[in-house]
Amino acid sequence: MDEVIRVESVAYSYNGTPAVDHISFEVGAGEVLGFLGPNGAGKTTTLKILIGLLPVQEGSVSILGMDIKKQRKEVQSRIGVCFEEKNLYEEMSAAENLRFFASLFGARDFDPVPLLERVGLPVERKDRVHNFSKGMKQRLMIARSLVNSPDILFLDEPTDGLDPVSSKAIRTLVTEEKARGGAVFLTTHDMMEADVLSDRVAFINEGKIAALDTPDNLKHQFGRRTVKVRYYEGDQLTEEELSLDEEGTAVRVEDIMAQRRVLDMHTEEATLEDIFIQLTGRRLD
Repeated sequence: MDEVIRVESVAYSYNGTPAVDHISFEVGAGEVLGFLGPNGAGKTTTLKILIGLLPVQEGSVSILGMDIKKQRKEVQSRIGVCFEEKNLYEEMSAAENLRFFASLFGARDFDPVPLLERVGLPVERKDRVHNFSKGMKQRLMIARSLVNSPDILFLDEPTDGLDPVSSKAIRTLVTEEKARGGAVFLTTHDMMEADVLSDRVAFINEGKIAALDTPDNLKHQFGRRTVKVRYYEGDQLTEEELSLDEEGTAVRVEDIMAQRRVLDMHTEEATLEDIFIQLTGRRLD
């Protein structure tokens, strides 16, 4: 896998208070990296450093083989960015927003229709963006981040507070970008979103990376696998939780099945949020 982002010992402080504390990681082409942490953990600061909106105070950042300090404009021409904060032109239509943004990249005769269709916005809609719902505005923000066919897509909390239809459209788009070989850097505090979309996740807390691995590896390394069985003892419903990693569990399950009237049985594994709390002592919200 070709490396498209390399971050080495990057640090950033606001008025002497560390926001990002000497973090290092890399992202490959066709990879989705979920940058997972609570509000104020350093996610958005990291994103702004990677795209050149904040300077690299310490360490180094390479994007597509270019030093962000020395080649910021070249980097920005090849990436797409969608912030949580909406900064659309509210008095323009969706198509006009896309045409205007494409013009900033020197695109002539830009056709907004394919992008509008891709994010599920009505092509024929001519009214101003200020009439759009929150979900429609976010889908337009995503479309706008794609006008230059970027090699890397940076998404900051892309589905936060959205309706299910808009969230699904954005998740589908992330999957499509990965499939075509684009990299996606996804900041979120939604552990379920990170689990579904990410090839790897980085847990960031108080500016430091607490863990970095695939969701499955983190669950197996730090999580506890269990099976929960609900059964009747007479008229009394009883629930029993058994560890899949302990000897004797299989025998106990067989005993329950043979001697009790079982209502249901299912396995459970630790969630990314469970593991984040275990490693940091903090919740993700």
